[in-house]
Amino acid sequence: MFVDAALVRDAESELPILARVEPELARRAVLVYGGGRGALSRLTALDVWGLRRQPPGEPLHLDLPVGSGLRGRPHLLVRHRAGFTVGPPDAVVRGGMPVTRLDRTLVDCWPLLPAVDRPGLVIRAVNDRLTTPQRLVAALAEVPRLTGRAAMRGLLDRLAAGCRSPLEIWGHDHVFIGPGMPTFARQARVRVGARTIYLDMFAETERVDIELDGATSHGDPAEREIDLRRDALLATVGILVVRFSHRRLLADPAQVRQETRAILANRRPHP
Repeated sequence: MFVDAALVRDAESELPILARVEPELARRAVLVYGGGRGALSRLTALDVWGLRRQPPGEPLHLDLPVGSGLRGRPHLLVRHRAGFTVGPPDAVVRGGMPVTRLDRTLVDCWPLLPAVDRPGLVIRAVNDRLTTPQRLVAALAEVPRLTGRAAMRGLLDRLAAGCRSPLEIWGHDHVFIGPGMPTFARQARVRVGARTIYLDMFAETERVDIELDGATSHGDPAEREIDLRRDALLATVGILVVRFSHRRLLADPAQVRQETRAILANRRPHP
């Protein structure tokens, strides 16, 4: 299909200048516009933090203090915040550019992202140790009228309880609860010889570790062998490892719950 290059150039010339230049140059131009008083924020900050790439057609975001007198421009969304400063506790320097701190960035981005993408970004940030559930809870308290606040608080409660994947959160909410279930220690740290092993869900009294295997787990025989060696090592200190697949957990939660209760009951010390 033939496309007239002149038409393409004309179409591009209609875009705002910030949409036509390289992302880093556009961000630096925005900071210059802020006169040293602003920091990249929201979806732009999320890109700088390396958690989500901002597509070319998406406007840049800049936070400024109230009273700065600056307003948004084509392809630039400006937000004014009372008491905002370009430094701690509001902003940090990353990649040579001031950006809002990560916990506040994730909170601010929550209503701006598709619902399906929200939990994964927060979980990834916590798993990569870029932030903590406690810091995120504190940041959420700064935005009392956040759209979707209840859903985010529910996710943070699960992360604070030790859940570290959507599958663990689903199991926490739908399977490993109720009568006959202990209070599991999530991501429990166990030392076996020279190794430190983290357990998905550990029932300490019963010495049972429940491992939830993701949808793609064990596709690689080498990974399966690593799991078998790990389970055998835990057995040397009396810990029984019970694994449930992603498919079983979602397709038959009642059976998984029943089996878990039976295993735990059998492992409990008898008076």
